[in-house]
Amino acid sequence: MKTLQKFGGFSALYMAAAHLIGIVIFLVILDYLSITGPAQKVALNVDKQMVIFSTNLLMYVFFGFALIVLSLALYDRLKSGSPAIMQVATAIGIIWAGSLIASGMVANAGLATVVSIYAKDPAQAALTWQGIESVANGLGNANGEILGGPLTLLVSLAALRAGGLPKGLNILGLLVGTVGIITIIPALNALTGVFGLGQIIWFVWLGITLLRNNPVKTA
Repeated sequence: MKTLQKFGGFSALYMAAAHLIGIVIFLVILDYLSITGPAQKVALNVDKQMVIFSTNLLMYVFFGFALIVLSLALYDRLKSGSPAIMQVATAIGIIWAGSLIASGMVANAGLATVVSIYAKDPAQAALTWQGIESVANGLGNANGEILGGPLTLLVSLAALRAGGLPKGLNILGLLVGTVGIITIIPALNALTGVFGLGQIIWFVWLGITLLRNNPVKTA
């Protein structure tokens, strides 16, 4: 149990770091928000192929594997106090992990495809990338945190009811998870940024708690 808790703690910290580094890369280094048209996106992918490839591994593929470890560590820690909720939360966590891994792999496979097409036909490359990007974004929950929100909410609810994590962390998780869930509403999809930043804080606090390996008991 102690070993799994440690791995879970390191996984949570990695996930926070990966998320933060990815945000910096996309917003500062790639300036992705200023790229709007398909032709611009393909040109950026061709020009920064290795940066984007590595970022997809960091934020999606490796993140997904870390999420599996974290989900199992949380289940091991909280299952005795709230087994039903943690069974559902763990299932969601593993589904989310698989979805993120698939998203990163699809994006990187598509990246290699459009780079090869771009040299011959930039317009066709842009059209191809539109289809690939839609699939990758769907797998990555870009249209709403339908998996990340419920996972955060359920873990926090289980810990708040049965103990195992600090109360303040649980309250933060309830708030972050709720924001994640409402991002599935198209008009509120912009709140994914708020969810992402909140979850970074949640991951850091959670990672430190798991590394200390001293479950908090409720009264």
